[in-house]
Amino acid sequence: MQFQEPSMTAMNDTPLVVAGVEYRSRLLVGTGKYKDMDETREAIETSGAEIVTVAVRRSNIGQNPDEPNLLDVISPDKYTILPNTAGCYTVEDAVRTCRLARELLDGHNLVKLEVLGDEKTLFPDITATLDATEILVKDGFEVMVYTNDDPIIAKRLEDMGCVAVMPLAAPIGSGLGIRNPYNILTIVENASVPILVDAGVGTASDAAIAMELGCDGVLMNTAIAAAQKPVLMASAMKKAIDAGREAFLAGRMPRKRFASASSPIDGTFF
Repeated sequence: MQFQEPSMTAMNDTPLVVAGVEYRSRLLVGTGKYKDMDETREAIETSGAEIVTVAVRRSNIGQNPDEPNLLDVISPDKYTILPNTAGCYTVEDAVRTCRLARELLDGHNLVKLEVLGDEKTLFPDITATLDATEILVKDGFEVMVYTNDDPIIAKRLEDMGCVAVMPLAAPIGSGLGIRNPYNILTIVENASVPILVDAGVGTASDAAIAMELGCDGVLMNTAIAAAQKPVLMASAMKKAIDAGREAFLAGRMPRKRFASASSPIDGTFF
């Protein structure tokens, strides 16, 4: 792999810290919807992601010994594996899935919790999410939680002990981008744990906007895997995350209603 110079973000920024572990990349990626294992591996490598999420109910990470193992492509020696509860619609299924993942991954406690409300919208069932969070935190899990963009619920999940809160930008797989930036901004401003936009990102500009709002990172899958050229989109997303983070750190100019000359006119002779 060709050596890449570190970006200004990497040189001047503090790292992303999740459950006490530092990460250089603020892009988290999924593993679903790729055409094959080779494309999965290449896209993830190109993205620069260090945290890779896996749908335990839909992927083989050792529970089916006669099938290809996704961990052969995304080695736990190279990536932080983030098992998720995608496809779970009840508290019981979500908790059971997390416990299965911990068993398969030799005591790994970091999980992404999502408890869905219905198959059409894939919006989170917030009541069930709160119940599952309580059980998992008491059981020693480090919970990164998928939720809606409600600032009150986001803060409550943080107070319950989640190590990261992951509000949706738009429905899962929709590619609609951030539909309610002001809610996301409020969540970020009130948080003391990482806030990661999860779901709804469609292209690089969506990822950049999330980072410009001050989010600590973005998790995506479909935006890369469903692109016409997934590996190229993974590259674009990596750059967008860096650009958005740098813009946030730089501080944008104030918005104005009217024009303001780029060159100062004070002291001119005519």
